Amino acid sequence: MRYAIIDIETTGMGVQGNKITEIAIFIHDGAQVIATYDTLIDPECSIPYNITQLTGITNGMVQGAPKFYEVAKEIIDFTADCVFVAHNVSFDYNVMHKEFNELGFTFKRKKLCTIRLSRKLIPGLSSYSLGKMCVSQNIVINNRHRAKGDAEATVILFDKLLALDTDGAVFDSFLKPNSRQGTLPPLMSKETVDKLPELEGVYYFKNTEGEIIYVGKANNIKQRVLSHFYDKKNKEVAMCMQTADVTYECTGSELLALLLESAKIKHHFPQYNRAQRRVNESYGLFRFEDRDGIIHLGVNRLKSIQKPLLKFYTTAESRVFLEELCEEYELCPKYCHLQSNVSACFHFQLKKCKGICQKKESVAAYNGRVKTAIDYVSKENETYVITQKGRSKEESAFVMVEKGVYKGFGYAAKNKVFTSLEEYRELLIAQKDNRDIQRILKSWKRTEEKMMEEEEEHSTISLQKWWTTDDLESEKNKEEIAKEVNLTNIGLFGLQ
Repeated sequence: MRYAIIDIETTGMGVQGNKITEIAIFIHDGAQVIATYDTLIDPECSIPYNITQLTGITNGMVQGAPKFYEVAKEIIDFTADCVFVAHNVSFDYNVMHKEFNELGFTFKRKKLCTIRLSRKLIPGLSSYSLGKMCVSQNIVINNRHRAKGDAEATVILFDKLLALDTDGAVFDSFLKPNSRQGTLPPLMSKETVDKLPELEGVYYFKNTEGEIIYVGKANNIKQRVLSHFYDKKNKEVAMCMQTADVTYECTGSELLALLLESAKIKHHFPQYNRAQRRVNESYGLFRFEDRDGIIHLGVNRLKSIQKPLLKFYTTAESRVFLEELCEEYELCPKYCHLQSNVSACFHFQLKKCKGICQKKESVAAYNGRVKTAIDYVSKENETYVITQKGRSKEESAFVMVEKGVYKGFGYAAKNKVFTSLEEYRELLIAQKDNRDIQRILKSWKRTEEKMMEEEEEHSTISLQKWWTTDDLESEKNKEEIAKEVNLTNIGLFGLQ
């Protein structure tokens, strides 16, 4: 078997924007190098200053050098019937593949990665970068970060790896078509990927220090993880190059995976998760009665309120809601703390306030409308439990929202019959509520309710209350539960 041991230098703009500036190829017949090829290449774009500082290749050096299309056929012929070998082969191969693809040619070779081979044959090193590998294996690199110098060092390392694989079993296993060894990130073991389940859940990409650099959710963890490795976007490639391990948590359902993913992102703030990382301060709507007996409505930070009427995630959101409430129920903006330092609200002049601020309306009449508004607000604070599949056939899962606030999720035996919220609380894995969680729940509810409406049209299943007559001993029990949560309608969203 012949091997083309290759190193390229590039403009360093990520896989998608990268252009080759230099290439070196050493053809190895399994015993020794039998041919070499190297050249500078004009990338037809400017080389960034930081790349010149690293490689020493300047814009002036590549002036007059051949462009890639001018050497493409030479490279194809030179590497024909060879295995493409490189230190971090995914990077070099993908950049090369892209260059050929732009010329309308599909470049395809078997691949071997000397990082992956080294991890297998020389285990236990703290780093498998080419520089650190050469130090640990007493390999001298001449002209570091130049294609020929790095390729020569890779050849010496390759010879050492061939010698260590005495029966050729490791090389053979890496070259098998279904081994995935050429497509996995260089720091990732095949055994780790093979153990990933094809189930719903959350997965964690970790670097060599064990730090979580990305959190994702999936309906099929293994398939979703592998899709990252095949993605050629610059962000995905950079992330995968740092990934040394993948761990996971099965959830049983997509909804629980979405909720857990959001919570873990906000807990770990992973480097490659941009969405959902911000944790916004929450606000609450509250009521109080002044010395004249007038009921006020106002908004404050949630941590300063014991029993909020409603929860918000931005001051703008709370203000808009309060303004709409004032409009709908003809409340006074002064006593809703929307207008301050005024003796009479502006709405009175517009005849949208009945004059409580001018003492032209009785306190009882005004408070009656405030209480009606509060009753409306309480309907926004639904208490409900969503039932979901568990992580096994013997298990069910649930998500609990109490008075509009997400409390968390939990798991129970499949045949468990719940008769009160307290029984759910005993199994609850408490979680924090936030705007992203509410967005997930509202989106899920909309989708589920739409599906149930469609099901009802075909005379199938409809929305049910979780405290049915079959589950409870008497109507009195229903009343007690309703009293416990201050509601008369506890809904169960989800098909059983």
